[in-house]
Amino acid sequence: MTDAPTPRPPLTPRHWPTWLAIAFGWTLARWPWSLARVGGRALGLLMRVAMIERRRTAAANLALCFPELDEGARRRLLREHFDSLGLGVFEFLRAWWGPIAPLDQRYTLEGQAHLEAARAGGRGVILVSPHFTTLEICVRLLCRHVPIAGMYRPHDEEVLEWAVRRGRARYTQEMFTREELRPALRHLKNGGVLWFAPDQETRRGDSVFVPFFGQPAWSLTSTHQLARLSGACVLTLFHERLDDGSYRLEIGPPLEDFPSADATADTARVMQALERLIRRVPAQYLWIHQRFKRRPKGEAPVYR
Repeated sequence: MTDAPTPRPPLTPRHWPTWLAIAFGWTLARWPWSLARVGGRALGLLMRVAMIERRRTAAANLALCFPELDEGARRRLLREHFDSLGLGVFEFLRAWWGPIAPLDQRYTLEGQAHLEAARAGGRGVILVSPHFTTLEICVRLLCRHVPIAGMYRPHDEEVLEWAVRRGRARYTQEMFTREELRPALRHLKNGGVLWFAPDQETRRGDSVFVPFFGQPAWSLTSTHQLARLSGACVLTLFHERLDDGSYRLEIGPPLEDFPSADATADTARVMQALERLIRRVPAQYLWIHQRFKRRPKGEAPVYR
């Protein structure tokens, strides 16, 4: 847990609606676990009906990434995805602001030996994972076993950013924005563990096109850069929600001969590794994100 002082929250009247929404989220974070699962599935159905543009984005992504599936199979996958999104909302809220004691006996962690071996001798470790809907709750569970810092993109709404960062400070060692490269590198050089998910579309210039589900995807080279500058080892983190409401976390072995001298080749390796994880539980990946918004020159847009 970080010892850095928390700044005062913004309390002006224009922020009151956001505070009301956060208070409601804080209440949902304390629902009994069985009730939260029912509420999550109901919310997923509502989101699928109401979020028309997001539904179209997810459908376009699934058609692009799973051309081998027929239309009926992709529709089922889309429904399962929105179920997972609804459950994920409740999981995020519980991770930030609620108790996770109900999950004490409802998760397993595999591959911790890979992490311990990578940290031997004081070496830093970078954990990379896709944007699964289980992301926040599973990272909080993992923090029970090893101190972890994270990299993230700040929320635009300053009240939400304050509340979420305060919630994460309860279980993470530190949180760095994607612009805070120097403190993140210092954390790694001191033997720390840094988690982040480098699989989303970004406007940053340190990105390249590499294959992702057979498509050119504009992807951050950050994993290569952080490993090169810090000497850290890179491991994958897989996590999934099982049908009975429990979770499985799995830490993979280190990427061999990483980093190389080629940032593009290394970024392609990272994206391939994340794709393999996503294919294991495709419904739990964040398909509503416009992953292929930026296209190579001359290629048709994916989202119309």
